[in-house]
Amino acid sequence: MRPEQIERVLDRILLKAERPGRYVGGEYNSIVKDWDATDLRVALAFPDIYDLGMSNLGVMILYEQLNQQPDILAERVFSPWVDMEALMRAEGLPLYSLETKHAIRDFDLLGISLPYEQLYTNALNLLDLAGMPVRSEDRDSTYPLVVAGGHACFNPEPVADFIDAFVIGEGEEIIVEVAHCVQALRGQSREELLRAVAGIQGMYVPRFYDVTYHRDGTVADIIPNRPDVPERVLKRIVRVLPPPFTRFLVPNIDTVHNRAPVEIMRGCTRGCRFCHAGMVTRPVRERPVPEVLEAIGKITASTGFEEISLLSLSSSDYGQVHELVSAIHDEFGEAGLSMSLPSLRIETASAELLSKLGDTRRSGFTFAPEAATERMRNLINKYVPTEQVLQTARDVYAGGWRTIKFYFMIGHPEETIDDVWGIIDLCKAVLREGRKELGNKANVNVGVSTFIPKPHTPFQWVPQDSREQVLEKQRLLKRELRGPGLHLRWNDIESSEFEGFLSRGDRRLGQVVQRAWELGCTFDAWQDRHYHDRWLQAFEEAGLHPDFYNHRTRGDHEVFPWEHIDVAVHRKFLLQDYQMSLKGETRIDCRDKCFACGILPKFTKTRSQTAASAWECPPVRPIAERKRAANVTLMP
Repeated sequence: MRPEQIERVLDRILLKAERPGRYVGGEYNSIVKDWDATDLRVALAFPDIYDLGMSNLGVMILYEQLNQQPDILAERVFSPWVDMEALMRAEGLPLYSLETKHAIRDFDLLGISLPYEQLYTNALNLLDLAGMPVRSEDRDSTYPLVVAGGHACFNPEPVADFIDAFVIGEGEEIIVEVAHCVQALRGQSREELLRAVAGIQGMYVPRFYDVTYHRDGTVADIIPNRPDVPERVLKRIVRVLPPPFTRFLVPNIDTVHNRAPVEIMRGCTRGCRFCHAGMVTRPVRERPVPEVLEAIGKITASTGFEEISLLSLSSSDYGQVHELVSAIHDEFGEAGLSMSLPSLRIETASAELLSKLGDTRRSGFTFAPEAATERMRNLINKYVPTEQVLQTARDVYAGGWRTIKFYFMIGHPEETIDDVWGIIDLCKAVLREGRKELGNKANVNVGVSTFIPKPHTPFQWVPQDSREQVLEKQRLLKRELRGPGLHLRWNDIESSEFEGFLSRGDRRLGQVVQRAWELGCTFDAWQDRHYHDRWLQAFEEAGLHPDFYNHRTRGDHEVFPWEHIDVAVHRKFLLQDYQMSLKGETRIDCRDKCFACGILPKFTKTRSQTAASAWECPPVRPIAERKRAANVTLMP
């Protein structure tokens, strides 16, 4: 269907949709190139609704990187909500791009962002709405090459049957290389194109790897079936972060995060054992303060956003956080710009830093201690003394903020009911500190999720907590965390089990994902749209069971489904760290001591030209210097 035909259908049906602004495009700062005059066309897809996808920084970065190339255009596409999907299917309207209303089927390359596993069925649905076979083996060279990237792709096996190639690691540079590869091999067979793509460092082509299984269902081996592909696909990394993205598209409707994010730091040195992002994004790279300030100036001038979010996995660990916050306040304070640091650690959120944020964060602060007893914080390697938690709470309330939000997890390895009581006791103690300062105006909001063991982390060997134990712990929290000033939110057990088996699934899970989609499962990340019974039916039809993936301890030498994906952190290091957790032993921040996790030697021998041989980990700083920078006491 041609763009003018798509436009005519949209004119007829758009007002029947719940939020028509999701589907029209034309946003301020969007980039529209001449379709006929541009050699290569890329569609960038976020497989959820516009309201969420427009807040995704990764998609916007790729959009800019590609459109900076004079011979490439990039346009956006999001999943239509169920009402619009029904209208599109009834009218035979294919999925189309927002910029020029071209059918996705007409593009040369389709890049799908998969930041979390719950988007898998939406990715299949997106392919189907585009008029494309969902299985990679059924698509020839007349279809766009389908590439996926994002954090959910560090274990790509559950969707290996549907995606032609995966980006393992960071995408700013590699997406342009893949696009040029598609451009150079236009007219060649799909097999020839995939062979060339597999030669790009950081690209994984599933059809070039065979998986065998033991009789008990565990993976026996994952081996290349071609001599010209690597045994393990080493993640791609951007050695020096490019200048921040600044020309944000101004959305047509309110989005989930109505603010402009600026990534100030990538990676983390803390080594929290549950944290997938902290392991796979190593090493740390920081942007200099002048670069961040320049980016904020450009954003405010080109978008009108009134809030800037300073993003990283641990924003208060940014080496010059005090200087940055002061500079932003001095330069943009009179303009009424609001600033947020969404990832604050308790031990680096000093009173000085809180006071510098005072003019912009009066609503409250969010912290994620993850565990409430010192024993559990040792086990997960996120040690903070309880007294330090209480002192931070005193500083927050004394500064005039009324609300502290805590994120905790239940279901940690070795957790007991006493550790859950620790959450209750700590939250009530924090509320008491708030009432000393603010009386009944003080609030403690508590978000409690269920721990999911993730690939490439020290806890990848452990079983997920049982359904019965999680429900018992949730009942206790619901009973005790109630009353004035206390507000509890939790996630349902089905969603946790769902995320668990997708996170650590093998390639056989592809048949489960496809069958669940055929049974009507889409928007699984939305709690009221997750149909767990249909997933269980899909498992039963495939002859598999969720418990095999969720509730089974892995042996020290078991081959993982993601064994061939190399995130440059040694398996030996992860196993040693897991064994340390069983003894309650911790590691300090690796800026203070290098533990030889593997990141350095991998990137002195990489095939990538962008990862130069001069690569270095962040410098190890003396502990005294770290104390001064953070204005806190570092615990051994």
